[in-house]
Amino acid sequence: MSKTGFSAADILLPADGNYETWAVVACDQFTSQPEYWERVEKTVGDKPSTFRIILPEAQLSDGHTEEHINKINSTMKDYLANGVFKEYPDAMIYLERVQSDGKVRKGLIGKIDLEEYDYSVGSTSLVRATEGTVLDRIPPRQAVRRDAAVELPHVMLLIDDVDDTVIGPLKGCSEVLYDFDLMEGGGHAKAWLVPADLQAGASAALEKLADEQPLLFAVGDGNHSLASAKALYEEEKAKFGPGSENTLPSRYALVEIVNLYDTALEFEPIHRVLFDVDAPALMEALKEEYPGTYEGKGEGHVIQYAYDGAEGFITIPDPKAQLEVGTLQSFLDKYIKANNIGIDYVHGDEITIELGKKPGCMSFLLPAMDKGDLFKSVINDGALPRKTFSMGHAEDKRYYIEARKIK
Repeated sequence: MSKTGFSAADILLPADGNYETWAVVACDQFTSQPEYWERVEKTVGDKPSTFRIILPEAQLSDGHTEEHINKINSTMKDYLANGVFKEYPDAMIYLERVQSDGKVRKGLIGKIDLEEYDYSVGSTSLVRATEGTVLDRIPPRQAVRRDAAVELPHVMLLIDDVDDTVIGPLKGCSEVLYDFDLMEGGGHAKAWLVPADLQAGASAALEKLADEQPLLFAVGDGNHSLASAKALYEEEKAKFGPGSENTLPSRYALVEIVNLYDTALEFEPIHRVLFDVDAPALMEALKEEYPGTYEGKGEGHVIQYAYDGAEGFITIPDPKAQLEVGTLQSFLDKYIKANNIGIDYVHGDEITIELGKKPGCMSFLLPAMDKGDLFKSVINDGALPRKTFSMGHAEDKRYYIEARKIK
């Protein structure tokens, strides 16, 4: 184990090589579009698939969560017992992901030591959250993981590696593990097994970054999934007592490392859609919360909105928060709680406006964050407001491909 907390893992891949139906997008995508997951289910059919061993968040409110989790756990055990997986011991995987826009995002897959991760406010750990962690979002994810035999990650850790010293040299890998098109317009994935010498080189480069920087890994995606893994590890460590941290598989989580300066990596805004809301009343409350707020674009925080019968911009002058998302979310947190309103976090301008204009709904569209501000913001100010940014469109999110035993 290097001092960075990142190391090789015993990685599981599908033995039959039928990746086209094996890989599905991260479970927290398309939560307001159940038709997306219905199409996935039809595509998968009765073939082995990660769809059968993850719980799409679109299904969390259907009243059958416990039933879903029990089925997932049973399927995981079946997959392990019946040779669905092939294990690659002490492996790192170099991944090239062709996104829906044609750009190629490069990553390195291995495991991270959860002892080096702390999502609490004011953390100075090697691995830190980039956004505020909502504690009540952890238990449902923890419940999914608690009795799971394997994990499937959609966690992406960012490194501030301007000279591309960690991932750049991995272009020298030669053993191809998979090469296939992702379903539902997700682009293409091709990956190589990283040989021992290149593993050592990547580890050494990470150690050098750790010596030079106060923050080595910023959680770019999957923060609540990683927080849930951490919470479960702490639960098991307390259960099994002193010394158990040296043997528990749950101490580690499978992740993908991506360089912040990867040219394919773009920060997309995450918009807000509200349900069961009186939009005009909310607008009046927003103006009361921030006196001087006015319709149209001006100096200050400019936020776009849409609801049935109205669409436009509001300007909040002299904001106290650094980012528009901070100004908006601070208000929404209080208003939603007081008025029993539903909220979803949505990628893409068109779908956000479309959802916001449905009867009883409303949407707010936020501007994108400059990715160059990420590390210095986390170092200087701590975690950003939750759902501040997304790395790419929903279709470009991590697809579940690799797995690892956690029992």
